[in-house]
Amino acid sequence: MTTTTGWFYWAILSAIFAALTAIFAKIGIQGVDSDLATLIRTAIIIVVLSVFVAATEKWSDPFALSTRTWLFLTLSGLATGASWVCYFRALKLGDASKVTPVDKLSLVLVAVFAFAFLGERPSLREWSGIAMVAGGVLMLAFKR
Repeated sequence: MTTTTGWFYWAILSAIFAALTAIFAKIGIQGVDSDLATLIRTAIIIVVLSVFVAATEKWSDPFALSTRTWLFLTLSGLATGASWVCYFRALKLGDASKVTPVDKLSLVLVAVFAFAFLGERPSLREWSGIAMVAGGVLMLAFKR
């Protein structure tokens, strides 16, 4: 497997941290309202990212960004918040080993949305993998 841009390694790290997120969240929300837990998690993310951006000197004037950038980052933030609220509620009610695979149906939806809205064209091999993920999610979600 070769990658020329390094995206794959960042994606693997993202998957590892996402897996840890589910485990830590499931333990952390015991005896706590899931919405409050989501707020606490979000506040921690804001602090950590603020320190990171400042330490790496990546700060720039956000008001210099285009209206289009603001619009889509706002929509992304709203979607992220809604996803987190739903995810934490699902974790509160269900097993992490069941909730998280269903949450990863987002992989299938990203492929469909990227096809429809971004003009991306996955190969037959990639669509086959996406279909297998969808099948796996359905198998986990609808077991007897």
